[in-house]
Amino acid sequence: MFISENEGLENGVLKDCLEYLRLQGFFVWRNNVGCAKLGNRFIRFGLKGSSDILGILPNGQFLAVECKREKGGKLSEEQKEFLDKINKNNGFAICVNSVYDLEQKLYEYSKKQ
Repeated sequence: MFISENEGLENGVLKDCLEYLRLQGFFVWRNNVGCAKLGNRFIRFGLKGSSDILGILPNGQFLAVECKREKGGKLSEEQKEFLDKINKNNGFAICVNSVYDLEQKLYEYSKKQ
């Protein structure tokens, strides 16, 4: 069982899920999306709507995990579209609100394989 010190906070959910996936031997990384102002220019990085965690499952499938806090966490339209595109292209894309939620969805996924 994975014990969380960050329960309830979105950034905490993200950190816990990333640590859990790595401890389970998954090849995953944090995907940062946003923008920064450099002088008079705004520079965007990452694909708008892309998931917090990206990776590759042991079977070679693309993995995308969007992390939201348990209370009030809501997907944007861009995030919904990103998850849908991954799933439609034979990847595995999910939204989770805890490590337990992630563990359950991975278990359900593994039963289908």
